[in-house]
Amino acid sequence: MSLLLDNQFNELPPDKSVDTKTFLDNVSTLPSFFDCLGSKVFSIIKSDINGNITKIRAVYVKDPAKYVTLRDILEAEREAHGAEWPKVGATLALMWLKRGLRFIQVMLQSLADGERDENNPNLIRVNVTKAYEQALKRYHGWIVQKVFNAALLAAPYRSNFLKSLSKGEEVKEEDCLANVRHFLVNYTATVDAIYEMYADLQAELDYTV
Repeated sequence: MSLLLDNQFNELPPDKSVDTKTFLDNVSTLPSFFDCLGSKVFSIIKSDINGNITKIRAVYVKDPAKYVTLRDILEAEREAHGAEWPKVGATLALMWLKRGLRFIQVMLQSLADGERDENNPNLIRVNVTKAYEQALKRYHGWIVQKVFNAALLAAPYRSNFLKSLSKGEEVKEEDCLANVRHFLVNYTATVDAIYEMYADLQAELDYTV
């Protein structure tokens, strides 16, 4: 069984609202994805995702009836801090979390689309690099970028990564990629909905770390 299919995301309702409890239950399974990448350097993203999930959950459990959707949390935090979006709390945690989720999305989509380095077809460096450049690089200062450049060089072989996604089982590559495409349907819709929510509420904070 595929690691990803064990942790399927739910289909969103027509209004694209993201149920907080369901979302937290779904994303809490994702940090193990980074174990499939092998290198301990990727533990930076894993730790960041775990930390942001914890921060969002800490806000949610204070009043689950009030924070039914992620939008409920953002609007409540903005109201509590006046007109400015707070650089704290669940609003900030979700802002960074969605970037980590986008990293996973772009990387998996790149694999599913068959993008590869023709000179090194059994490496996933091209897929990981694309994901980093699209999802995270612009928010990282020079020092953090150097750390991630090292991680990109340490990316595992394509065959080893796909085997890890299949929980160590010998699965045909096309079958594994079919599982990836299936997972991406609801996952991508959820990530896109969160990005759209931040754009709609003008909640995005653009700074580097």
